[in-house]
Amino acid sequence: MLKQQLALKSFLSHNASFWVFVCLQLTWLPHPSHHKENVAVYGKASQSTVYPGAFAYYAIDGYREGRFSQGSCSATNNDFNPWWRLDLGRTHKVFNINITNRVEYPTRIDGAEIRIGDSLDNNGNNNPRCAVISTIAPGFTDTFQCNGMDGRYINVVISGRNEFLTLCEVEVYASRLD
Repeated sequence: MLKQQLALKSFLSHNASFWVFVCLQLTWLPHPSHHKENVAVYGKASQSTVYPGAFAYYAIDGYREGRFSQGSCSATNNDFNPWWRLDLGRTHKVFNINITNRVEYPTRIDGAEIRIGDSLDNNGNNNPRCAVISTIAPGFTDTFQCNGMDGRYINVVISGRNEFLTLCEVEVYASRLD
């Protein structure tokens, strides 16, 4: 054991500048826990219209319940280009977004786009696209990687058709930019 300790001490003394460099570099990396918190619960949700009793806030209430009858899903009316928007209050670096789909009518969300940015042009629906939701199984939650996109607004929009937009939970894992 003493021989191993001496070898380690010798290695560290000869490579001290390297280790200082590594330690300094590690302090500048974002800590993984910085984006492990769901920041959506602190935001303010809105949507193009409100299906009776299905308020935008229900999509960020912290419950992944996918059955509409349980009162934890947001929904628009059958609109052309329906949208749902989350205002985080300030710009964040968005890493990933989890969306929980409705159990009943699960194909309604197919083709929806997730958009992230700081603009409210066209209700935020012109912001850069993070992902297109091809499909989410009934009542399941899928994760969409946004790779550190910057934005204050998170939009989910179904473009080009009349549809009910129903979101049973939206979770946003991001770090605030100061």
